[in-house]
Amino acid sequence: MKEEEIRPEKLFNELLRLNREDIGIYFKKSKYTLIKCPACEAEGVFTFHKDGFNFDECPNCKTLYVSPRPDKESFNNYYTNSNSTKFWATTFYKATEKNRRKMLWKPKAKMVLDKINKFLPSTEKVIDIGGGYGIFIEEFLKIDTKKHLVIEPSEYLSKICEQKSLKVLPKFLEDIKPSELPDCIKTFVSFELFEHLHNPKEFLETLYKIMKSNDIFIFTTLSGMGVDIQVLKENSKAVSPPMHLNFFNPKSINVLLKKVGFETLEITTPGKIDIDILKNNIDYIQDKFWKNFIEYSDDQEKQDMQQFIASNRLSSHMMIVCQKI
Repeated sequence: MKEEEIRPEKLFNELLRLNREDIGIYFKKSKYTLIKCPACEAEGVFTFHKDGFNFDECPNCKTLYVSPRPDKESFNNYYTNSNSTKFWATTFYKATEKNRRKMLWKPKAKMVLDKINKFLPSTEKVIDIGGGYGIFIEEFLKIDTKKHLVIEPSEYLSKICEQKSLKVLPKFLEDIKPSELPDCIKTFVSFELFEHLHNPKEFLETLYKIMKSNDIFIFTTLSGMGVDIQVLKENSKAVSPPMHLNFFNPKSINVLLKKVGFETLEITTPGKIDIDILKNNIDYIQDKFWKNFIEYSDDQEKQDMQQFIASNRLSSHMMIVCQKI
């Protein structure tokens, strides 16, 4: 897999340009609040500044996060009305849907099914939180017959899911009552949502309350210990506030899950494009080892390094499986 195949440079750069414009519109008058590490609650240390936002790093667990953080109302307004959000939901996603379905969602559906069979084979229903266009559930239903539910608060996206004959609950997670969910064994899933959350702990606590004992939660998010983010730092396109606020890592996400009451079953980083991202951003690499490696190594050596990164939980793409006990 190449980064260009799922994130075409021209489209991605336009998304980031619109995002920078939206910052001045939706966050200029925000109330900013200093926050402690969202994982272990230690005092963070300023690391770098990007697009009007400060990023702190926790000296204990190495979580990277935005602080001070704008108020939640500003984010709600941004995600509801901003041009960058609209561009992502329409132009960007539609232009890349075919490749993303083939290269991301089909493999992800298979990976999730493998996790369910490993950790909770008695699952009766799969619930996708923030299911968007419903592509994950579409691909999952091609390989398994479990019942499903898409939780999607966007009126635009929830209608698209309904048009695909998918079962949808058009609500925010925090507005859902346990009685609105089926009384059966469930696996909850969420993809590329956690890094966007204004309050990750609050999200997990809300989810924990509506889950039943032994239900599992499988989710993916960005890891701040990923090689590409560690090397590129503020020049990483993944570090794109206000879209991405939280960069946990395999150790720190476990700390947060335990605080809420979850048991962590597995944490992996099955990423495939960290080295390709470095290759595409070589002009921003300051570290001599990585700059020389990208210039010096052949394709096979780059593939071997990518496999090493993924196997040792050093990719920026992280997948977590946890369970309510």
